[in-house]
Amino acid sequence: MLDFMDNVQNAFYEASHWNIDNSYGALNATARALLDFQTPRGLKLQISSLSAPNFATSYTLGNVGVVDGSVSYLYSSLPLRREFKSSELDLHHAIRGYRHFQELRRPDEDWWWEVWHSGKRIDRRDTLLYGRIFLPQSTLEALYLRRLSPTRQLKISAVSDSSLNNGGTILALLQNDVGKYSTEYMYSTDSALMGVRGLYNFGMDPRVELTAPVTAQEIAEPVHGRFSAGAELYYGLLNKSGGISTGLRFTTLPNHTGFPYTMTLTLNPLMGNLSSTYAVKAGSNLALCSRFDFNFYSYESELQLGCELWRRRRDTDLEWAVKKLRADWKRPTVSPDDDVSGVLKARVDQDWRIGVLWEGRIKELLFTLGASLDLKRREQIFRGIGIELQYSS
Repeated sequence: MLDFMDNVQNAFYEASHWNIDNSYGALNATARALLDFQTPRGLKLQISSLSAPNFATSYTLGNVGVVDGSVSYLYSSLPLRREFKSSELDLHHAIRGYRHFQELRRPDEDWWWEVWHSGKRIDRRDTLLYGRIFLPQSTLEALYLRRLSPTRQLKISAVSDSSLNNGGTILALLQNDVGKYSTEYMYSTDSALMGVRGLYNFGMDPRVELTAPVTAQEIAEPVHGRFSAGAELYYGLLNKSGGISTGLRFTTLPNHTGFPYTMTLTLNPLMGNLSSTYAVKAGSNLALCSRFDFNFYSYESELQLGCELWRRRRDTDLEWAVKKLRADWKRPTVSPDDDVSGVLKARVDQDWRIGVLWEGRIKELLFTLGASLDLKRREQIFRGIGIELQYSS
């Protein structure tokens, strides 16, 4: 389940009209959500609050090995209106699942962001500030996020820890997204790493308005999917080493009448790694995913299978029925996903290592219960088990 602060940051992206899926880094987001989920270990408690539309706080306490915790604060110059109360938030905002990619959105015009008063321009660029300190390690992490224009944003993250080289590291990322394509430029103080990556979407350009008349064939045959291609290149100036990768993705769009699905293929030629994924929304409550990795140099391969099953409330649940009637009174329609109460995730690989996760809500608490197993280790099948509880107001 997403951390409270991660959920708030996603709300900032949504409110500032930034598409987090239109980047090369999110090429395999669907497969990662279904296969790379983390199973908790021990007990972890988190209490959070969005005390104002611009300010959020969060406190965590855990007991993995030793008692530890963290304190974090977040400020957003852009008011965030999404519901964050743990008893009322949409679970799809807090739980990573199968990602339905939407149609590309036309970027805002620059003049849309201008605010004038008495002949003077008074608008400011939206900014997000985030800080977190881990105790008792005294590790500090920080994030500075600024929307420079409707198609550009700057993201600077930093970590201060005595165990790291030079006592910490800073990562700067300049992102550009015009809809049709996106580019990212990166610099990290760790090894003086520099990188660039980009993603190109084939098909219609959302920046181009349709002025010509639309033919009957174009109306009868709308675009049901999107094909994307991207690559990244990075090089470390201090350690004189670099890397390169490229990838392809095809995903169905909301107007697709069949089962939604997403396919990706990525290649790292220097390391010889080839990875292919296939994820499908097999029903309104079920999603399946597979990933096959192969190395050209060592001939080693790995296969992973995963699934997620959403649980919905029963119509006989009186509490849900009352909330639904209230929602019906406030708005004419109710999303078909408003009645979900949790999700069961599972994955297994060729070595019979299994991960199981159950995420959902009980009254006003969000919970994550998970376990990792290794069926080949008969003397100790359970590798880890834990539970996380979240409460936000």
